[in-house]
Amino acid sequence: MLLAGDVGGTKALLALFDGSRARFERRYPCREFASFRALLDRFLVDARAALDQAPRIECASFGVAGPVSGGQARLTNLAWQIDAADLGLPNVRLLNDFEAGAHALDALAAADLATLQPGAPLEGAPRLLIGAGTGLGVAFLVGRGRGLRVVSGEGGHVAFAPADDLQDALWRHLRTSLGRVEIEHVVSGAGLARIYAFLGSTGRYAESAATRETVAAGGAPAAIAHAALAAGDALASAALDLFIACYGAAAGDCALAVLARGGVYVAGGIAPGVLPRMRAGGFIAAFNAKGAFTGAVRDCPVHVVTNERLGLLGAAAAAAA
Repeated sequence: MLLAGDVGGTKALLALFDGSRARFERRYPCREFASFRALLDRFLVDARAALDQAPRIECASFGVAGPVSGGQARLTNLAWQIDAADLGLPNVRLLNDFEAGAHALDALAAADLATLQPGAPLEGAPRLLIGAGTGLGVAFLVGRGRGLRVVSGEGGHVAFAPADDLQDALWRHLRTSLGRVEIEHVVSGAGLARIYAFLGSTGRYAESAATRETVAAGGAPAAIAHAALAAGDALASAALDLFIACYGAAAGDCALAVLARGGVYVAGGIAPGVLPRMRAGGFIAAFNAKGAFTGAVRDCPVHVVTNERLGLLGAAAAAAA
């Protein structure tokens, strides 16, 4: 069998594949384990119980939310170091999580995508994969099939560029505590919580007691999104709208860097959950607001990836290849 995994700062999704068919799949909260090796050992025990035998693993591939070099990885938002040589598995490959996800884009069905901007697709043009969750991941794709080349990096850590007076005030607010303000500080789950706190400090918006209690209990990103979409909470709605504008602007900047006429794919854990607000227009308005180059980014197709198994499927595809 082939073992594949999508390992993020919050959760890990692992699966055993027999050909293209997943024989056993399980999700785990990462913070319940001291290390990735401990989580992996738990998965193998669970797999043996489910399959009534120890799986015979031929190769393994893991997409990891952090930089990867020389068979080693360090998670950006979790205190884990992963060394392929220490996992007790044959033929292990570690990839950045968005590099892994990029390998699954060509296998997505139409039902896995929600189009925000049809654009004017150009065959053979570069593509962009970007996604906010615990952090912000970025990868660029050139070519397809056996000619596919994926360029990953740490695009989430480039500087945040305010686009208007409100975003400039947000930048100044964050700079006092963070120093250099990165895109990930704003466009991520923690970033949404920071935006909510910043707008709350201005006194311009009413905050519901229920949302305040949930945020204080540690469920900030999900609570803010729910309050905005389901309850119409004024502060939560303003925070979500500002978050989406910053998200769209960052995606547009990355698309402009390579003229991603092949398509822009917005993945990660947040976008599918707030898809109604993503469709409302704020994301694309910010994406296209590029001055003299507005026409260039308006030609880039933009899709939200709604399949949460993108990273897992990409890691499996990379291992199979």
